[in-house]
Amino acid sequence: MNLMVSAIGQGLLWGLLGLGLYISFRILNITDMTVEGTFPLGAVISVTLISHGFNPLLATLIAFLGGMFAGLITGLLYTKGKIPPILAGILVMTAIYSINLRIMGRSNISLLGCKTLFSNKFLLRLPKYFDNVFLGLTVMVVITTIVILFLQTDYGQAFIATGDNPKMAKSLGIKTDNTIIAGLMGSNGLVAVCGALIAQSNGYADINMGLGTIVIALASIIIGEVAFGELTLNQRLVAVTLGSILYRLIILCVLQLGFSTNDLNLLSSIVLAICMMIPRFDKLFKIKNTILRSVKSSE
Repeated sequence: MNLMVSAIGQGLLWGLLGLGLYISFRILNITDMTVEGTFPLGAVISVTLISHGFNPLLATLIAFLGGMFAGLITGLLYTKGKIPPILAGILVMTAIYSINLRIMGRSNISLLGCKTLFSNKFLLRLPKYFDNVFLGLTVMVVITTIVILFLQTDYGQAFIATGDNPKMAKSLGIKTDNTIIAGLMGSNGLVAVCGALIAQSNGYADINMGLGTIVIALASIIIGEVAFGELTLNQRLVAVTLGSILYRLIILCVLQLGFSTNDLNLLSSIVLAICMMIPRFDKLFKIKNTILRSVKSSE
């Protein structure tokens, strides 16, 4: 039972990563590799500030600003520098690695003895692992609601139009470069907050904690889409969080079969590949059934 509660709590916390990538990957239709760098950047900024006596909430907000700045650089490289988005993201991600080392001064920092968002008296009174569930659920409800409300505004609709058809959006007078930059800033800001929360939950920040995060984020998105089928945009945003929880439960089940935690990235890739192929298998199955029915009817 404790393992399931822990998996759900982790799924809620990591759901913010999937939501951040969803903005760039699905809404803006941009493959942004910057998230591999902004996730540890958020962790490094928040943990370093907390270890120096900063308020945990303030440290998390500053991590959000740090992620937004990284997204700004990627956006400028893509829109103004005309660098392909994948390459722009890789360039910024690589630069962030050195920046993280500069900020920490070493490869990792512990939060032992420091107060974090999880040190709240109310959270400490909750049963084991329920602190992650409560804080993760609160953060996801608030941020998902904000994103949904934003997408219903005129600027939010311009944001969606930019991702659907940039040329048409330009013809309507939408400054697509500005919306792309704003989208990448918001996306990476949310990813950085996720990194800050995960680091505070784990009690440390490590230079390599961003490895494989894009696979985890994609798994949350794909699993949510496959599991819940045709949904509206607002429902898809909620499905990302549910997909993150399902992903954590799937990984938990696989680890219970005896696999090592060292195989986590391998397992994540396999799970993502299977989920991405499910619609293909489903389509082939439907075609096969249609052929069989037509053969039987002809007989």
